[in-house]
Amino acid sequence: MNWLLVVAGAVVGAPLRYLTDRFVQARHDSVFPWGTFVVNAGACLVLGVLTGAVLAGAGSSRLALLLGTGLCGALSTYSTFSYETLRLAERGWKFLAAANAAASVLVGLGAVTLGSQVAGQLFA
Repeated sequence: MNWLLVVAGAVVGAPLRYLTDRFVQARHDSVFPWGTFVVNAGACLVLGVLTGAVLAGAGSSRLALLLGTGLCGALSTYSTFSYETLRLAERGWKFLAAANAAASVLVGLGAVTLGSQVAGQLFA
């Protein structure tokens, strides 16, 4: 029955990704994929907090399945990030493509680290 937790999280995460992406992107007059950047960073932050909470004993493995695998898995999108980065490069915006790749990795790592540390402090 664990798969139902993953499905339940994904049912919320996938539409949340789409709606957040459209909301953010509509507010930027730019070719940079801000919507995908924001949802991926947000998912990393949520996953960091969740992981920190679980490691501190304040969260269960079932919660990790629901929010980590389900919600964050559907909220974040490596395939769209890769596609949008490739499209930037193909259209001649090589600097933006490189910036998207570098910033996405750095911000994602920073967000998951920050989230984990905050949860560790809150639940220690």
